[in-house]
Amino acid sequence: MADTLKLRAYILQSGLTREQVAKMLGISKFTLHKKIHNITEFKASEIATLSEILNITDKESIFFN
Repeated sequence: MADTLKLRAYILQSGLTREQVAKMLGISKFTLHKKIHNITEFKASEIATLSEILNITDKESIFFN
């Protein structure tokens, strides 16, 4: 389960919109919304890409609670 608050903070700090992040992940904005709100899970490849895009260094505390 993703830590929604931390992930949303990283997205805000990046200056990117959720739509831009979704496009970079190759998913729709709606799908990203579902993943951020723990309706569906992030794939390992999506976690890796998000970590690069958002400069996330503490992946474990965000994606593996």
